[in-house]
Amino acid sequence: MTRAAKKQRTTKETSIAISLDVDGPTGVVAVNTGLPFFDHMLDQIGRHGGFDLSIEATGDLHVDGHHTVEDTGILLGEVFREALGDKAGVRRFASGLFPLDEALIEVALDLSGRPYFVYDVPFGEVLPLGDPPFNPEMAEHFWQSFATSSGITLHVSKRAGVNTHHVIEASFKGVARCLRDAVRVEGSAVPSTKGQL
Repeated sequence: MTRAAKKQRTTKETSIAISLDVDGPTGVVAVNTGLPFFDHMLDQIGRHGGFDLSIEATGDLHVDGHHTVEDTGILLGEVFREALGDKAGVRRFASGLFPLDEALIEVALDLSGRPYFVYDVPFGEVLPLGDPPFNPEMAEHFWQSFATSSGITLHVSKRAGVNTHHVIEASFKGVARCLRDAVRVEGSAVPSTKGQL
């Protein structure tokens, strides 16, 4: 069975196309959103998730990056959910601690079908990253959008870290790695007493 999906989403604010293969047979990741730092973070999802991932997005960056980041999270969540299908045989749960130099991020997730999101990643002074700028506060909004539209429970917490780039990157790598572990097929049954996720 191929666990892959692709979708497009167009609004007055953004136009986005995403394709995803969660079993990543080719190892190809291609991302272009017009926000270089955000591209770098989305690249972490593909590479550390072990996914084939293509994201093309254009948005109203003359306003700011909010709509592009939010809508990318929404569509990526929808594509991820569709690619997993009925989730038969998946491990379902994953968690871990993920360091990047002085930063340490804890991630736990459940492919539950019940969207819930907890984000405890405080920053000191919030400085925009890249040009055009990516507002670090938008990392939380991206994961909120992704968790809601993919139907997963996701917890992301900062254990340590002072460098904003390191903290955000460790969180993207950590979530990617946990997604990779959670989607791994270990059997054939849906891992739920309800019989569905």
